[in-house]
Amino acid sequence: MDYYALPIANLVDQFSKLPGIGRKTAQRLAFYVLEMDQQEAERLSAAILEAKEKIGFCQVCGNLTDKPICNICSSHNRDKSVICAVQGPRDIVAMERSKEYKGLYHVLHGTISPMENIGPQDIRIKELLQRLGDEEVKEVVIATNPTVEGEATAMYISKLIKPLGVKVTRIAHGIPVGGDLEYFDEVTLARAMDNRREM
Repeated sequence: MDYYALPIANLVDQFSKLPGIGRKTAQRLAFYVLEMDQQEAERLSAAILEAKEKIGFCQVCGNLTDKPICNICSSHNRDKSVICAVQGPRDIVAMERSKEYKGLYHVLHGTISPMENIGPQDIRIKELLQRLGDEEVKEVVIATNPTVEGEATAMYISKLIKPLGVKVTRIAHGIPVGGDLEYFDEVTLARAMDNRREM
């Protein structure tokens, strides 16, 4: 990195720490920032600092928000009888894009992973169970990823909730719309068969 001035090398280094950003992309981003006019660069810098300072977790669901209670939890238009448990805040964004789900959310902030020493006490399962004390909640939809950790977390939560008389469902996994069968692995195809429904 001797061919860079130290401030440029530092900027490239910082960008390369972002997920999905390799060295070449980090260099492109660094040069793009350097080509910005001063005001644009200051706006970018201010936006990053403002997000870091003002964004925290919703006191109810654990979603990212700039208020004590997020817009979804405080909305009167949401179905309060259904809570969808997701691994992280990004999963809420994905669910909301579908425009199909109208209930509330609960962010677990991870999954149970014995290999990484993450147990049930390390994610927000206790907080989910506390929310179920409300008689309005009739169903919990578990929307963790279809990984070993996601499945283990879903099973664990299901076993805790079922005795409470609350319905527990799991989002279906399988073949995406527009996909070709020949390109899918055995696990995906097996899951698609398990989740088949009558037409």
